[in-house]
Amino acid sequence: MNADIWLGLLSGAAFGFVIQRVGATNPHKMARAHLMIEGNIPRFMLAAVVLSAVGLLGLQAVGVGRTLVLPTSVVATGLAAVLFGIGWGLAGYCPGTTWAAAGEGRMDAVFALLGGLAGTAVFAQFHEILIPALYAPTNVGPITLADWVGGRAAGVGVLAAAFSIAIYLIGRLWAVPVENDGQR
Repeated sequence: MNADIWLGLLSGAAFGFVIQRVGATNPHKMARAHLMIEGNIPRFMLAAVVLSAVGLLGLQAVGVGRTLVLPTSVVATGLAAVLFGIGWGLAGYCPGTTWAAAGEGRMDAVFALLGGLAGTAVFAQFHEILIPALYAPTNVGPITLADWVGGRAAGVGVLAAAFSIAIYLIGRLWAVPVENDGQR
């Protein structure tokens, strides 16, 4: 196995360990996060995005990291966001946490994973029909935050500042005392 595969396996295992420790593989904790009762999972997710953005910027600065910016479609992205949210709400997991929870042995996650794979298979079957109907009419091209603010470093700075403020606000606004309801 080459080094890229080992690096992917190790970083994936490390990320899986961290999301398990933060509670993102527990659907009850995930529901409490969505109900704005517990802030640990949203703070972790925002911190992961900030760390990834800064890390990618550093890798690109030394010529190692690269990105592929795909065109954005307003309708396709909006529809995907709605389907993603419905699936997350029904399953109690996002796609990444579904894999980790299934690896943890949670049977509900195994069924959510099978449902996600079935949805992917259905999409693959209708891909050629859906692209011209949903994607092409509202394709606005490859746009990034860096395009809006004038460069990669400025984009990472704006992202880091906005998400840092969000992390702080989640800690302040969601730090409401909650009586013990038996959920761990």
